[in-house]
Amino acid sequence: MLPNRMNLSKTTEDQLKLLKQRTGISPNVSSRIAFFRSVESGFTYSVETAKKLDGNLVLDKVTWLGDTQLVTELVLKQIYPELDDKETMAAWASHVEDGIAALRNHKNLLDFASSL
Repeated sequence: MLPNRMNLSKTTEDQLKLLKQRTGISPNVSSRIAFFRSVESGFTYSVETAKKLDGNLVLDKVTWLGDTQLVTELVLKQIYPELDDKETMAAWASHVEDGIAALRNHKNLLDFASSL
């Protein structure tokens, strides 16, 4: 499944931090929302287009995923059964990056909540 320590790309991390400043929603919670929005939209990860995971915010998967850990890992394994642990983390990060694109421009919590 996913490795115990996970990180995102620097760009995605910056977008999550900016969203936290505007809405007060922590990066781990907004990354969960972004992941599932991406999966629901039909986005597909490709190894060829994978980005470097160079973010400084390295958290354990329990912190990143919280109560959604089991569901997130099962969804990733169902969509990408052939990926190893490191590639699965890259797929997760790619989905978070895709999903945050729709959320990053919200200016406040009410605006964010109304988009869900």
